[in-house]
Amino acid sequence: MVQNEKKNDCQKNRRGFTLVELMVVILIIGLLAGIVGRQVITRIAKAKVTTARVQIAILKGAVKDYYLDTGEYPDEATGLEALVIEPPGVTGWDPTGYLDPPTLPGDPWGYEYNYNYPGEYGVFDIYSYGADGKEGGEAEEADIYDSDVTGGGETDG
Repeated sequence: MVQNEKKNDCQKNRRGFTLVELMVVILIIGLLAGIVGRQVITRIAKAKVTTARVQIAILKGAVKDYYLDTGEYPDEATGLEALVIEPPGVTGWDPTGYLDPPTLPGDPWGYEYNYNYPGEYGVFDIYSYGADGKEGGEAEEADIYDSDVTGGGETDG
């Protein structure tokens, strides 16, 4: 009988966590989430900039291939669309064009890449306005040009 009374006393003393203990645990979890979350968001932003640079390099190579096939760069009216439609005067054109798949990628923020011919920084310019989709900006919102990728300064031919 004494043993049963001890069991009942132990069960009565076990009540769970106190409010202070729960608040401390929630605070620790919140701090960890804040630190980790900030790092994840920063990494995602950097990954988008890197993705834009890689896509610009691919587009730049495709424009150069277009030049080799046609002897001229796409004009501003046609722009990068020239990479996914059959070039004039080219026979045996591969339906994938100069990009595979034959579609123009958008930048990582959902905007179209911009194309200028003649370019300000080289023969032609390919660029993204960054996260804000507007000219100028800093950090993730900064413009990304093809000259940032290759150093620019290229000449025709």
